[in-house]
Amino acid sequence: MTPTVRPYVGAPDLRVLQELTQRVWSPATAHHIGDLAWGRFLAGRAAADWPLAVWESDGRTRAWAWAHFPDGLGLQVDPEHPELFDAALSWFGTVADGRPCEIDALDTEPALRAALLRHGYRQQRGRPHFTTHLRSLTAPQSPGQSPTGSSLAVTPPTEPASTDLSSADGLPAPVLPDGFSVRALRGLPDLDRRVAVQRAAWNSARVTAGSYRDVMAAWPYRPDLDWVVEAPDGRFVANCLIWYDDVHRAGLIEPVGTHPEFRRRGLARAVCLAALHALRAMGGTQAIVRPRGDADYPVPQALYRSIGFRPVARTHTYRRPGTHR
Repeated sequence: MTPTVRPYVGAPDLRVLQELTQRVWSPATAHHIGDLAWGRFLAGRAAADWPLAVWESDGRTRAWAWAHFPDGLGLQVDPEHPELFDAALSWFGTVADGRPCEIDALDTEPALRAALLRHGYRQQRGRPHFTTHLRSLTAPQSPGQSPTGSSLAVTPPTEPASTDLSSADGLPAPVLPDGFSVRALRGLPDLDRRVAVQRAAWNSARVTAGSYRDVMAAWPYRPDLDWVVEAPDGRFVANCLIWYDDVHRAGLIEPVGTHPEFRRRGLARAVCLAALHALRAMGGTQAIVRPRGDADYPVPQALYRSIGFRPVARTHTYRRPGTHR
């Protein structure tokens, strides 16, 4: 049956998008069920105005496309229906209404990149990019080898990897300064402090108590994978949230942050390691994270590589100019 398109009709439809994303997921795909939930609810009610379309056939989701102009374009297509890349990009063109469009495509997505060229997009050289990093939670890893076993050209991290190995897979134990503690969120009683550290870490008022409450209510959020560092004065000063896909046993780290008053104390490293230990304890076998990969913003990827993450794919930005004069 030929897929038909319809508009996204509200929060319950998020599971429709996630069904496709989970079905086709691999470490080399662009989306994870967790980043859909985070992206949709992070901005609160504003996200409800972002155009979103779903293509379906035979009772299954075949593609979705999400437009937050100018550069918040995302899509996912069932590999059995590659023709829907063209349908989704045509839809973007219609809803853009003459505005310029930008979209990031992974180097592991040749069908998407070819479709972008057909629709008048051109690759932008020298732009910031993001790099998917993968870490196994089941086997030791050596420098220069990806968690999937393939050899990679890995840029050495700016900080040496820890040799304090607390487990067979080389996952170090978290280490904190005196007086600080690390723990999982205890649900809504911790909401205000969790929002406060998010806002401080990113210098942004985008996250509110209401939007984060929506995040906490979204599948597959789990408070036992939402980890924080608590300072001696009771403030939350660093955080790491992991979204767990129990089908693929894969966790996505999104987001991580440290309050600016408490940076350069190893708190981001400690909270990430604590969250990864929790992920492994519930059955997770791999974790991914997508930090900036360009030289202008090197610190996050250096952190992740220092705890065993290795790059597996990177984005390239494609742009189509607007038609308004």
